[in-house]
Amino acid sequence: MTNRTDLPQTIDVDVATHGRLPNDAAEYARSKVADLGRFTHRPLAHARVRLTRHSDPAVERPIVAQANVDMDGRLVRAQADGATAHEAIDQLEARLRRNIARAADHWEARRGQRPRPPEWRHQSEPTQRQNYFPRPAAERRIVRRKSFTLKPCTVDVAALEMDLLDYDFHLFTEERTGIATVLYRGGQTGYRLAQVAPTSADELAPFALPATISPQPVPCLTVGEAKERLGLLDLPFLFYVDAAEGRASVLYHRYDGHYGLITPAGEESAVRAPSETGEQS
Repeated sequence: MTNRTDLPQTIDVDVATHGRLPNDAAEYARSKVADLGRFTHRPLAHARVRLTRHSDPAVERPIVAQANVDMDGRLVRAQADGATAHEAIDQLEARLRRNIARAADHWEARRGQRPRPPEWRHQSEPTQRQNYFPRPAAERRIVRRKSFTLKPCTVDVAALEMDLLDYDFHLFTEERTGIATVLYRGGQTGYRLAQVAPTSADELAPFALPATISPQPVPCLTVGEAKERLGLLDLPFLFYVDAAEGRASVLYHRYDGHYGLITPAGEESAVRAPSETGEQS
């Protein structure tokens, strides 16, 4: 990748630490992330890094490193864990470099300078994603609620956004069908698609991602029932229709062992419950 010489080689980085960490952890994270400006021709304006150490000695990889980078107005995110602070930070830096490269490639493709079909490299992804803190079920609470408008997009664009944000799933509105959809990592191809009301691949907007499609509609549950099912099935997240609101929702495990809840903003009819219920497989 060709670097532009008029861009800063280092970026401003804010680092927040939580828990007992080595004295040099914050500075090590700052230096590793600040140098990312050397690996892209797009301007990196600012970065925020959060380092957290789990207090439970039973956790094998207790250090969690998270980062958000402003890349020319676009958010690029990564998260990693490690047995030591340096290991977690090194993994974080590697994931950020990969995601920044993908974002830059996407920009070039949109400008028409280097058009090429998308490349999906799920085989090169770490086989073990971030584990959440093993908090007892009775102590888990929904500590973060996020609501946003589901912008219609294709499966390929949803996959790109999921990778740039370093998420294991992505909630969006499928462009052609207008149905609330979740893309997540799993299945034989490495990607799997679940919809409130399942459709076939032929009914979706054209896409190149090698994703399998779940034939099952999602369950219709209360928030309490969703929490119970998520705990019983030991899933990283649960895609369901909220019985009270009639809207697609995703309840997920946070790294701290609590829950996060994502719901679409507004009253879009496309995300309302279908007549049948089930769950993603």
